[in-house]
Amino acid sequence: MSVSKSLPHDAGPMHVAGSARYVDDIPTPENTLHLAFGISEIAHGEIEAMDLDPVRRANGVVAVYTALDLPGENDVSPAAHDEPLLSDGSVHFLGQPIFIVVATSHLAARKAARLANIDYVEKPALLSIDDAMAANSCFEAPLEFLKGDPEAAISDAPFMVEGTLELGGQEHFYLEGQIALVLPQEGGDMLVHSSTQHPSEIQHKVAAALNVPFNAVRVEIRRMGGGFGGKESQGNGLAIACAVAAQKTGRPCKMRYDRDDDMVITGKRHEFRIEYKAGFDAEGRIAGVTFTQYARCGWAQDLSLPVADRAMLHADNTYHLPHARIISHRLRTNTVSNTAYRGFGGPQGIVGIERVIDHIAHELAADPLDIRKANYYQSVAAKAAETTPYHQEVQDSVIREISDELVKSSDYIARRKAIADWNAKNPILKKGIALTPVKFGISFTLTFLNQAGALVHIYSDGSIHLNHGGTEMGQGLFTKVAQVAADAFGLEIDAVKITATDTAKVPNTSATAASSGSDLNGMAVKAACDQLRNRLIQFLKDQHGVKAGDIRFEGGQVLVGEEVFSFADVAGEAYRNRISLSANGFYATPDIEWDRFEGRGRPFYYFAYGAAVSEVVIDTLTGENRMLRVDILHDVGRSLNPALDIGQIEGGFVQGAGWLTTEELVWDGKGRLTTHAPSTYKIPACSDRPEVFNVDLWARGLNVEKTIYRSKAVGEPPFVLGVATFMALSDAIRAAGDGSRYVALDGPATAERVLFSVQAQKGDGDGV
Repeated sequence: MSVSKSLPHDAGPMHVAGSARYVDDIPTPENTLHLAFGISEIAHGEIEAMDLDPVRRANGVVAVYTALDLPGENDVSPAAHDEPLLSDGSVHFLGQPIFIVVATSHLAARKAARLANIDYVEKPALLSIDDAMAANSCFEAPLEFLKGDPEAAISDAPFMVEGTLELGGQEHFYLEGQIALVLPQEGGDMLVHSSTQHPSEIQHKVAAALNVPFNAVRVEIRRMGGGFGGKESQGNGLAIACAVAAQKTGRPCKMRYDRDDDMVITGKRHEFRIEYKAGFDAEGRIAGVTFTQYARCGWAQDLSLPVADRAMLHADNTYHLPHARIISHRLRTNTVSNTAYRGFGGPQGIVGIERVIDHIAHELAADPLDIRKANYYQSVAAKAAETTPYHQEVQDSVIREISDELVKSSDYIARRKAIADWNAKNPILKKGIALTPVKFGISFTLTFLNQAGALVHIYSDGSIHLNHGGTEMGQGLFTKVAQVAADAFGLEIDAVKITATDTAKVPNTSATAASSGSDLNGMAVKAACDQLRNRLIQFLKDQHGVKAGDIRFEGGQVLVGEEVFSFADVAGEAYRNRISLSANGFYATPDIEWDRFEGRGRPFYYFAYGAAVSEVVIDTLTGENRMLRVDILHDVGRSLNPALDIGQIEGGFVQGAGWLTTEELVWDGKGRLTTHAPSTYKIPACSDRPEVFNVDLWARGLNVEKTIYRSKAVGEPPFVLGVATFMALSDAIRAAGDGSRYVALDGPATAERVLFSVQAQKGDGDGV
């Protein structure tokens, strides 16, 4: 079988050699033009006057376009039609595109874009959660999920905790920045090469901007150099700008953000504030809990509503909350419109309940792990009808088994005692340890997005060509899907070729997001392969007079009764007998339905589970810290490719830890992003990884739902395991004093925040 083998990434050798082709590597015609945006210098106001003549006179400039020059819709939003490509006269954030420069080179376009003379009437800007709440600036009325009577449960409980948690945003920092290349075709058609997770959305937005039908726009993407959600909607502007310029000039057009422009113009992970109150008993069992979540969405909706929804949907994590109220505020501010980011709001919701668990443990002077175990959902074997705060039954929980196994394999109990002994002897350096779990819902919460298509060809020499609607951003999706196709015909993966994702081959695709890439596209490919396999079986039955059960595809051969043929011979013979060797496959996720306003339904087909133990050390004099050891046990069901899954878990964990430790976004009082380059924004580097990093797949993993080969999604869930490092830092800070105070650590826990929290723990300050 090709499935479940640890096969290398299909482009691995090309990545190492530097020969993998990205959009910027596509050879362009000699007459290609290059674009850049002219952007606003204020966060909120109106454009009173604009002199673009200096821009037009600059060296290499061919054309300059404003909103008045656009032939069709002036909109780059995913759905709400509230985000213009170019300012319509109003300015809503510092960095908003106002005009397009079209020039003979990338450098000429960027230089010219800075020459505009723009007079603004500046208005007060709403920059923070507090600003937005005071002004009642929001995108919709607060949403609420309610289960039971939490206020009464909290009031009746013998113990209670309450507090507030602040969580910062996060820059995607994909290696390949945003880029698009548009080549005009005959008849006014456009071929768009875009670094995007959502080719169909690019197709639709470009078509609307040009006033042409969808079939006049073809979007192709072979691979991205990372996406993490940042290329789900943020590539729209570049593709539209290039298409408009290509239509007007008749020449190929290309646009690439420099890193600084990319960080200033594009959306981030949503900054959150979470207020909580929980009642519990002497064993730490939660009787009732309330959460109020505040999401800073930025100036336009983008994907903020579903992001905030998913934060609510993950406010329970792995814990049964018998009584819960979750309220969410979606706040509009004069900052960049925040967007999808790995986990899509789920991580923010999960950190909230993990803070509650940590706070309860402090109040009871208990190991936080004991509080977690007291509140875990019941296991599958218990057949309990426990429900989430949105009333979905949890029927597949394996978190107790994973947690118990990880406690043993990581030697958690002995290490916690050793750390306590070590801290007692060391006044300056303090260690901390934490085990945190994850339960992550898999499916798009917008039900109709849970669909996928595929196109599979068998050529007469036995080679296979396939396309599907998913996009490759380094995660190994193409390799996994090729394994599915190879397995269907008993072939090695080398017999299968996957080419660029192309809207002309597989239409009406959903974004490669929500950790659904393998689930949806794998099933669509299998559906197409099953059709072809059944045709071949029927053909062989008729030709050889055997039963279907006597025909087997294995080892590159086809066994027909007592006879053995190569797969190539069978394909060739089927072709000569006029058997169709091409098939379309389609898959739609079953058994899901969701009412977001009622807060009821089954938004997720299944849950992915995992747990991590993180051990850290902090310097109480400086706040500097590092991870010493991390142990992870994660359930990916029956893995399609263990090597790729482990790679995703490792990368997801480090990225999650980075969000909660070093990655700090800072805006000044005018709304200007000051951390807009690698020199001022710190993502985790190789040296930041833990010295000991043990990652294992749960050996007993098997999806109870009928996913592709009973596998589970692995893209987003491991990101949340980085919370273990955040909680381990809280544990180390607790050891810096006598433990009598609970110092609520905010994220990201930078060295400065850790230091201030240590000082607060010692009674030397109030922390931050």
